[in-house]
Amino acid sequence: MPISSNKPPSAPTNLPLLTPPPPPLSSLTFTTPTRRLVTPHDLTLFQSSPTHTLLLSFITDLSNSVLNLPNSSSIPTPPIITTLLDILSHVESTVSEFPPEDAGGSRFGNKSFQRFYDAIWERAGGWHRGIGLPEGSEVEVKRYFCESFGNRTRIDYGSGHELNFVAWLLCFRQLGLLPPETYPALVLRVFNTYLSLMRRLQTTYYLEPAGSHGVWGLDDYQFLPFLFGSSQLYSHAYLRPKSIHSPEILEEFEGEYIYLSCISFINSIKTTAGLRWHSPMLDDISAAKNWGKINQGMLKMYEKEVLGKLPVMQHFMFGGILEEEDREGMRHVHSTWGECCGIKVPAAVAAREAEEGKGLRSLGMGRLPFD
Repeated sequence: MPISSNKPPSAPTNLPLLTPPPPPLSSLTFTTPTRRLVTPHDLTLFQSSPTHTLLLSFITDLSNSVLNLPNSSSIPTPPIITTLLDILSHVESTVSEFPPEDAGGSRFGNKSFQRFYDAIWERAGGWHRGIGLPEGSEVEVKRYFCESFGNRTRIDYGSGHELNFVAWLLCFRQLGLLPPETYPALVLRVFNTYLSLMRRLQTTYYLEPAGSHGVWGLDDYQFLPFLFGSSQLYSHAYLRPKSIHSPEILEEFEGEYIYLSCISFINSIKTTAGLRWHSPMLDDISAAKNWGKINQGMLKMYEKEVLGKLPVMQHFMFGGILEEEDREGMRHVHSTWGECCGIKVPAAVAAREAEEGKGLRSLGMGRLPFD
């Protein structure tokens, strides 16, 4: 395919860390995380809170840490990274213990996922021993970890669960166990492993998208791989955004770049039409001038469409490490949006395996922040 004449931007250098230093452990009071965001007013208050700043800053720092770094980059891998990878390998082994039930061709969530989920909750405490967590903090760390694999009742998965995985990592950071030099490994090793694990869960248990078409229309399940992946490609000499339309480029580079691996995975499970039809937003974004524009747009989009959406954030939990003010009368209020809890959406992988295809629902998206 022709190579764009647009010169890729140079990656910014000497970027300051946005995440504030971890607090003194003596200042933390550990408690079981609970929901705090119920009303639009609660969400508005959260958006100006230190925890909102902390989450967005941490995600931005992670993205900045992998600027122009392919997956095969030689990066420091301290013992804490190995420990986190060992925990994820335990989850991988647990999947093998609970194969999917014969559901008679159903394209909705497989109930064997609930047995897998229960096993994760039973074993997570043991997996976290030996890390050096402060006494009492395990109840919080374990909660975010277990919530990052999907919802037991609905058998679904989406951006809120992905956010819980980031919160799990952020807990270690706030407890002083993940210094900034570990950030590249957190993305290229730990997050990449989590992404592969979630793809296995999605294809094994037919996890339903946690929403009628996702909160953003970007992908059925994930958001952060597109942010981190665009950072990896920020100044690439010849791979341009339009490269996602080349099967040869995807095949050659999907192992090196998270963004391209996501496109390949989407194409592998949505085979009834081209990218323009099953993923119109990704297709539109590919017209951006360069990966720097996409990276900046993804960050703005994440703040607005994930951290800024009540149907996502009302399920997020706050404790002593990631705090939010407790307000009276809080309870979960079901949104009228399909993205909340109510509309069951079949998994695309199940539709593919059943060789059934249906047209996409009109997305009605506004102007994209990528041009």
